[in-house]
Amino acid sequence: VQLQASGGGLVQAGGSLRLNCAASGRTFSNYHMGWFRQAPGKERELVAAITWSGRNTYYADSVKGRFTISRDNTQNTLSLQLNGLKPEDTALYYCAASRLVRIGSQREEYDYWGQGTLVTVSS
Repeated sequence: VQLQASGGGLVQAGGSLRLNCAASGRTFSNYHMGWFRQAPGKERELVAAITWSGRNTYYADSVKGRFTISRDNTQNTLSLQLNGLKPEDTALYYCAASRLVRIGSQREEYDYWGQGTLVTVSS
């Protein structure tokens, strides 16, 4: 599956952004999906994930209550709503697809990746 992320930008602390990921090539609904981020000098970390059906989600503690992951299997899209942004949310954000039967939390558990979209939060 090919993934194309978009929606990043520069925003002030407290602001909002919506990231989108368009999928093509294979059946999108076959995959659990995740959003990762990587800040300069840091490891890539899972921010949020969602099962193939959309029924179950996972959030990193650092973004719970601020970020919301969703998907539309009819449109082959994945989204991440970012509210209450903080400077520490500044990073490249990646969407990724996993063929595992459960939601994975590790980078190695995802098989397909989109290019990153940059989110910059100013203080």
